This record gives sequence, structure tokens and C-alpha cells, in this order.
Amino acid sequence: MTQETTLAAATTASATEKRFHNGGLAVVAALAAHGVDMIFGIPGTHNLEFYRHLPDFGIRAITPRHEQGAGYGADGYFLVSGKPGVVITTSGPGLTNVITAAATAYAESRPMLILSPGVPIGLERADIGMLHETKDSSGALSHLLVSSRRTRTAEGAAQAVADAFALFASERPGPVHIEVPLDVLEGQWWGAVPAPQAPRRPVLDMDMVATAAEALAGSRTPLIVAGGGARRAAAEVRALAEALDAPVVTTANGKGILDEDHPLSLGANVRFPAIQRASAEADVLLVLGSELADSDLWGGRIGANGENAEAGAEAVAGSQAGQTVIRCDIDPDQLNKNLRGDIHAFADCTDFLTALLEHDRLAGAAGERDGQNRVTALTEAYQADFDFASTNVHLHEVITAAAGADVIIAGDSSQITYDGTVHALTAHTPDQLLYMPGFATLGYGIPAAIGAKLAAPPRPVVCVVGDGAAMFSIQEIVTAVELRLPIPFVIVDNGGYAEIEHQMEDRDMDPYAVRLHRPDFAALGESMGARGVTISADAIDTELAEAIRTTLAGDRPAVIRVTLPGA
Repeated sequence: MTQETTLAAATTASATEKRFHNGGLAVVAALAAHGVDMIFGIPGTHNLEFYRHLPDFGIRAITPRHEQGAGYGADGYFLVSGKPGVVITTSGPGLTNVITAAATAYAESRPMLILSPGVPIGLERADIGMLHETKDSSGALSHLLVSSRRTRTAEGAAQAVADAFALFASERPGPVHIEVPLDVLEGQWWGAVPAPQAPRRPVLDMDMVATAAEALAGSRTPLIVAGGGARRAAAEVRALAEALDAPVVTTANGKGILDEDHPLSLGANVRFPAIQRASAEADVLLVLGSELADSDLWGGRIGANGENAEAGAEAVAGSQAGQTVIRCDIDPDQLNKNLRGDIHAFADCTDFLTALLEHDRLAGAAGERDGQNRVTALTEAYQADFDFASTNVHLHEVITAAAGADVIIAGDSSQITYDGTVHALTAHTPDQLLYMPGFATLGYGIPAAIGAKLAAPPRPVVCVVGDGAAMFSIQEIVTAVELRLPIPFVIVDNGGYAEIEHQMEDRDMDPYAVRLHRPDFAALGESMGARGVTISADAIDTELAEAIRTTLAGDRPAVIRVTLPGA
């Protein structure tokens, strides 16, 4: 049934049925008008009028076992589908449970729409002991997210949905919360469904484009740094890199923007000192869609005059005097963050790069820059910055061989991710790594993998997390079983919070409260209906590869515990 026939049927319904032509219908109809076909959330006492209307519009409801899992699942769904994830919570604890996932989306600049009921109009801050009553949910979330809007009419709620999607398409994306008071959610609505709005992207300054083209055309050692804000501009990044014969390095959120098998790719290795030195030595540095955050740079800095302090002296040594920095971002406040830009492109990266590529000055601009040899030399140089012979790296080689080159890997704030997947996975597209380096939360990987598999059922999806991270969201294995998703959940067991233990030792502390009791992960998986496998580190080549292949060919997930020495 189409949206039009659904609304027409409701208009001609009986008097009893007309009471369901309500605020919940207004919101769900607006979601459908904006292409939403899946939501993540848990039904609760106060949000049922949202759920009433989902089947009529063909919107699938995914029920995790915790609202935080709903948020992370929605984020994984976005990273693979490109469509903003939508979460429906109930009031009170349902909403507060999703806050960490929403804050993650804010830190990583990813769109997410969160819908929740709220206390009826007139009972704000009443403190009368209503079920799930909170002091000021919308006010609290407005300080953590891009925005939180408490509506007062069903028409306003539907319009808030349209406004959220317009923001996602026009500005630096992030999470938006809409609170619909219970009396509005359940009250009658006879309004129109707001149509999708055209994106309102910044207007390109063509004089700026010409200046940037002039700088790039005249450069001898250009370097491109691509972040998450350039994920939709993969084709344009490749075209510009080839036109300039310029190496490309990405942040973790930008991983795969340029196929990492491309001869001009330096991978997602922006944290390595060798790369940071090269960024200081470049005569023109083009930064696309990145705030150059410390969470990516690990105490280092990018550029000859970066503001991330500690590694500065080494990075700047030998840098080119008069380096030109070109920064492009859809958020103008990013254009000087952590590295002052000389040329500011306040623009969507796709729009800016398209204009650059069309500029006459870049025709035949590749010249004799020797970009591929620069990449070869830098790749050799950063071998000293990372242990590419580690078990963490080898494990990913085995996973890729078993799952295929297009595998999607969901990670977490685990050593296996930031000292493994980020650098060991060879990504060919910008949707192959699901990770959140900025917020660095635990519990992300398992539900994000579920969201990714729902977004692209034919694609192989593997979750790789540490034992500490797994325990934050282990209950979502049941969700994967229920949905019959063949996801291998690889849990690398090093005995607890090993990264924090190392930090304690670096501070001359005895390890305390970090060596943890863990369950039998394989048995726990089996109790939830998944397959359970335990593999020692020395059997990765044979047993892990077989477990992954078997799972991907089946119709249920597997919990695969890989035990590291000393765990």
C-alpha cells in the first residue's frame, strides 16, 4: 500500500478507526515520505502509537535487546546504506539508554534521527511521578546532540522529521532528537505530509576555487588528507589524486575513500609519524572533510603549522617554508580547527572537488610529481611505526581471505580494531570499516555489524572486537540469531582491559581492576542460538578461516572466541 492510499484509507475510516489518525501517523507518514524503510528500537508503553503505523507503510522494525544497540545498529546501517538511521525509543529510560549511541554519532558527524514520546503538554517539569517521567529530556539532549526539538502539534512533529532530513543533506550531519508529547502522539491529526526539501548546500565561491586550483597546479609535493566528510566524494577524490599525481592518506572515518590498492593510496595511516612528517614537508596540503582530531593523530599533528602539540617538533623538522593549506568542509567552523587553512572551501566536498576538476588550471597538472614513488617511499618509512607482523594484522589477513575483498568489518574501541583493523584491512570502498575513533566507546561493534548486514544482506559482514568490548553488548547476539543473520562475531580474548593495563604500567602502577573474569563465549553464543567456536591464536590460519566461511554460508551467526597467549 502506498503512502497516498494509506492516508486515503485512514481518512474514510470508521469513527473508531479515526482515532488512530493521530500524531503517530503524522510522524510515520513523514518518515515514509523521506524513504525510511527500517527503524531500530524497542516497543514500550508510551511509544506504541509510532509502532501502530509502521506496518501500513512497509517500515520494518528491528528490535534489539537494548536501546544503545538500537543506536549503534542504526549507525552501522547508515555507514553501509548511506541512509540516515532512525531510532524509536520509549520515554524515560528508553531514551536515556540511547544517549551514548547518539553522542557517538555526534562525535563522528553521522546522521541519526531519534524519536521519543514525552510528557503531555503542560506537565513539563511537573514532577508528579508519571511513568518514565524525566525532568527535561529534550533540554538534556539539546546539549549533547545537533538539536533536540519538543513539538507541540502533530503537524509540527511531521515537519520536524522533514527538517531533520533536510539538515542531514545540507549541513554537517549529526544526531537529531524529536520529542512528541503523549497527548500530541495520541491526539488526532488531519494535516498534510511535508514533502522532502531540496538540499541547501553552501554556494561555491568560484574565486576561491580558482585560487585553490592555482595552488594545486603549481605544487611539486602535494598531499591529500581525506576524512569522514569526504566519504560521498570517493570518485572525485580519486580523479583529483590522479590528475595531480598526489598521494592520499585518510583518517579512520575516511578509510577506503581511495581504494587502498590504488598506487596513490597511503591507507588510513594518518597517525603514523612518517606520514605526519610528509604532511609537514608537502608544499600544498589539501584537507577534505576532517577536523584533524587527536583521536586520529594520537598526539601528533598534520601540516607544518598544526596545533596538535606533542609531536610537533619532529613533524615540523624539514618542513617547507610557506606551505599552503587548503581546507574543505561543509561546516565553516572546521576550516581552521587544529590546522589553520590558507584557502577556505566552505562547501560540500563533492561540489568543491567537481569544480576543481573542471577548472582549466588543472588540465594536464600531473606534471612530474612522482606520486607513486612517494607513496612507495612513505610506505617503507611507516613500517617502523607499526608492527605489521603482529597477530592482530595476521588475523585480518585470514578474515579477508575467507570472507572476500569486499568484507565489511565492524570494530570497537578495542586493540584489535585500532591496532589491527584500521591498518590491516585493505579497504576498497568507504563502507568497509565500521568504527567510531572519536568517541571511542565500547559495545559498538556487535550491533553495528547487525545494522550493516541489514543494510546490505549480500555483503559479507564480520564483527571483530575484544573481550572487554563484547561484554558491553553481548546480548545483541540474540538479535542476530532472531534475524537469521550469518555474521561471524570474532571475540579476541586478551584477558580483560589490556590497553588500560598497559597504560597503568606506563604510569608505574600495578595493574588493578583490569584483569577480568570472562564467560565461555562459545557456550554463551550457543545458549543464544548461535554457533560457538573457540580457537587458539596458533590455529588462526586453519580453524578461523573455516569458521568464517562456514558462518557466512549459513543462516545464523557464530560466536568465535580467539584466545591470545596469557588470556
